[in-house]
Amino acid sequence: MSSGAAIARGMRAYSIAMNSRMLRPAGLLSLALIVASAPGQEVPAKMKQALAKANAAIAKIIAIPKAKRTFANTAGALDDLSVQLDMDTSMLTFMQFVSTDAKERDASRAADEAISNWSVEVGKNEKLYKALKDYASTKPILKGEQKRFLEQTLRDYRRSGMDLTRAKRDQLKKIEMELNRLGIAFDTNIAEDASKVPLLRSELAGVPEDVIKRQTTAADVVLMGLDGPTYGQVMDYGENPNTRMKMWVAYRRRAASKNVAVLEDLIKLRAQAAKLLGYKNTVDWMIETRMAKNSEQVKKFYDELTPIVRKKAILDMAEFREFKRERTGDPTAELNPWDYAFTKNLLRKEKYAVDSEKVAEYFPMQAVMDGLFSITQELYGLEYRDITAKAKSMGLPVWHPDVKLYEVFDKAKGRIIGRFYLDLFPRENKYTHAAHWRLIPRKKWANGKTELPLAALVCNFTKPTADKPSLMTHDEVETFFHEFGHLLHSTMTETEYGRFSGTAVARDFVEAPSQMFENWVWNPAVLRTFAKHYKTGEVLPDSLLKGMVAARTLGSGIETQGQLFLGQMDQAYHTDADGVVDTTKVGLEMYEKTTLYKAVPGTAFQASFGHLNGYHGAYYGYLWSLVYAQDMFQRFEQVGLLSPEAGKYYRSKVLSRGASMDEMDMLRDYLGRDPKTDAFLRHLGLDPKNGG
Repeated sequence: MSSGAAIARGMRAYSIAMNSRMLRPAGLLSLALIVASAPGQEVPAKMKQALAKANAAIAKIIAIPKAKRTFANTAGALDDLSVQLDMDTSMLTFMQFVSTDAKERDASRAADEAISNWSVEVGKNEKLYKALKDYASTKPILKGEQKRFLEQTLRDYRRSGMDLTRAKRDQLKKIEMELNRLGIAFDTNIAEDASKVPLLRSELAGVPEDVIKRQTTAADVVLMGLDGPTYGQVMDYGENPNTRMKMWVAYRRRAASKNVAVLEDLIKLRAQAAKLLGYKNTVDWMIETRMAKNSEQVKKFYDELTPIVRKKAILDMAEFREFKRERTGDPTAELNPWDYAFTKNLLRKEKYAVDSEKVAEYFPMQAVMDGLFSITQELYGLEYRDITAKAKSMGLPVWHPDVKLYEVFDKAKGRIIGRFYLDLFPRENKYTHAAHWRLIPRKKWANGKTELPLAALVCNFTKPTADKPSLMTHDEVETFFHEFGHLLHSTMTETEYGRFSGTAVARDFVEAPSQMFENWVWNPAVLRTFAKHYKTGEVLPDSLLKGMVAARTLGSGIETQGQLFLGQMDQAYHTDADGVVDTTKVGLEMYEKTTLYKAVPGTAFQASFGHLNGYHGAYYGYLWSLVYAQDMFQRFEQVGLLSPEAGKYYRSKVLSRGASMDEMDMLRDYLGRDPKTDAFLRHLGLDPKNGG
């Protein structure tokens, strides 16, 4: 989650921009087990009260006589209490990622573990399960969301082990509780890793001065941080290959001293849980409810894609290696992974006349945000209103002066349809990547009132200074559009039940709307609306844009191999039958198998790869959904990227529907045909006519 840059931007950019987009699941039984706690931390009173209220609601459902059961008082009531629980607790559990107060972060983690453990209990509640089965046994004639809700809720109870013996259910419950605890530990260890790389000023040639100024300095030594913006700038512009190597290696050692062991425990316990539930492996349990359905389909997907991508990667490697040899004068030089971003930057500059630093001058953040707002408001008939000043009176927190709160007003309907937060700049102890959180789902209550969806974007773009605005790299602009694609999905949903609201779609489809929206930042007509020089106001020159577009597929094979590595590493971990995995050994072996690079002993990238907690067994979904994203984009290409007609059609066929129908059926309805891979291959710079 992730998350975001184009899939073909590779491991470096993904680890920075997409690592764990938090798309929290809908429904009490959709346990992603991605949370964890502060040891010994007292559960906040607010969480205790919220869980007590939820327990009372469950008791009320259970007490209804079988003869009087209806959808509303049984299945619908379960959705009611789930949404109410989100309303009561989502901000509390969210604070662990954004709060500046250590005590509040610890309390948030404790609250998150408490609600996760409570969810495990609900998934094992025999009386509640019986209540639902009693209602289902009446064979009610249902359709639409109600039919889907009952079917999926009963399915989730089966998946949570309710058909097991009591002894096995107790064993499973114990495992799930431990997974909750370990999950928080894994996330916390990544968030709190404070590793820095000591470098002499002389080793930082080429690194922008404003990046160096943000670091801690002692005498002539600069302690370079490993946050996304800092790491990315050093890898893009650092002229010293040893400096880049030190940063690259350190980045791939983050949290390793703690998280390798935590991850291996997680993998082993997940395998035990899957086996108890009757599944061959963790992947088969994780993705049964998704478009791919099982690990064999994922393997088939990778087997078909890998040789095609390898053709492009070999061409890329030859181009990059030759450029490096010419530049260094060393006819035997090889391209190392820490050379990639730097070499690509130079290639763009020298071969395509694209200077990334100059490009950034045309993307001051405020102009980008204004452009993004203008484009999406026009496309979808919306208006965003800054209501930050009213947040407190509405009972909504603003946790830092950088944070803004907006409401989404639908012009055609004449009403507010959602709200969202933006928290865009880095700070200590904040979530370190780019992520979308669905905080409150849309819900239509029995009394006719509609609960408005609430979402948050948490990013880490360079903060402006007194004499210079925040200038975004084009990659960061793409990240912003990607995350905003998730936000649009969250806020424009029109589902009746919270379970199906917005991004609650199958995880291997959820990235499709966000990835599709990345294409807007490559279109000349779109960029002319906001890409203007921060000093002169000059529109991004056509010559520069032409070079950017020409260079779009530069290195796409190497970068997509980075995605193949991450996805197949995840699959290797989670298709292991007993879950006893040496994650470092397997990770290094998979790196050499799936990429053209040699593995680097002593690195353990898996320890800081946040997707292994929450997206575990399912990271394939980024590439999987990109196939659909590019296919979906073709309609906008035909009708117009700024066409309200195209926007209205897409909104009605995809964004508004959330998870209220099968994702493949929804996709076919939008496309008017079965999905194809042609657009995806063209996106990578491959020719679909000859299979790549």
